[in-house]
Amino acid sequence: MPDTTSLSRRALLAGATALPFAPLDAMADEAAHCSPAGTASVAPVPGPTRKLTIAWNQNSTCTAAIPVAKEKGFFAHYNLDVDYVNFAGSTDQLLEALATGKADGAPGMALRWLKPLQQGFDVKLVAGLHAGCMHMLAPKGGPAKLEDMRGKTIGVTDIGGPDKNFFSIRLKEVGIDPESDVQWRQYPADLLSVALKRGDVQAITGTDPFSYLYKRQFDLVEIDSNMNGSWAQIACCVIGLRGSLIRNDPAVAAAVTRAILEAGAWVACNPDEAGRIFKPFAARASAEDIADMLRLQGHHHQVLGPSLHDEVVRYADALKQIGVFRPSLDSARYAGKVTQDLFAT
Repeated sequence: MPDTTSLSRRALLAGATALPFAPLDAMADEAAHCSPAGTASVAPVPGPTRKLTIAWNQNSTCTAAIPVAKEKGFFAHYNLDVDYVNFAGSTDQLLEALATGKADGAPGMALRWLKPLQQGFDVKLVAGLHAGCMHMLAPKGGPAKLEDMRGKTIGVTDIGGPDKNFFSIRLKEVGIDPESDVQWRQYPADLLSVALKRGDVQAITGTDPFSYLYKRQFDLVEIDSNMNGSWAQIACCVIGLRGSLIRNDPAVAAAVTRAILEAGAWVACNPDEAGRIFKPFAARASAEDIADMLRLQGHHHQVLGPSLHDEVVRYADALKQIGVFRPSLDSARYAGKVTQDLFAT
């Protein structure tokens, strides 16, 4: 079934999307082909420039849209002055910071946020930012596909992390019980290579930039990723906003969301410059490395409104299959509680 609110690369280039973009003068000479024609549906915030705070994990290359939005003038276009807070705490702490107004918004991984959001934080998911960025890797000569993982041990850095949950879902899809047919072992990131070399684990999972750099450094092969199959059309990372901002300043909420999404669309079409912009936040990766990562990720896939709701339903259904959500959870009702359509007409 076609997704009328998903921003596919074809739609971006053709200018035929459900979320029209206004060309920005600052980018017209660099990426005019990535600024579809159309009238902007979101106006700049009126009055004095509005100050906002975005919390983010600056080590995650998949959040490149956040620094790009400032560097390339997307925030300024909507009369927003955005400060960043590098947040490395737990997801519960991040959601609490949003709910209590210590930050106004944040990007995050859907599979890291969906379970904690059951606690009732005053935070809403307002957009899917991009697809891709999780990988399962193995040494050459080891398991080559998911079906080979039965009876194997998988190394992870977080036993409750999004990559562990995602690949549990993928194993379930190919008929392997992720609890009884495989084992999971948690290690510090710098010890995963040791565990692979010693044969304590036969595969590892992770997110970028860790996975990209590990794959190259240790000559690993990719068993699976969330850019394979239908999951390539599901948002991996989402944008969350504090509920009070949405209720009290809906125009500001729409503007900051729109600015980040426009920046993400620009990243999809300009990975080389996006890599250079993100380089100060990635000590171990070169600008060229970052650009390669961005090309492998699905920054052309963005969703809003009903499409975002449907993708959360799919995640919830899958999480029920692996025991993260209880089987009785009403996935559609849950998705309705945690998502917000800022652009409904």
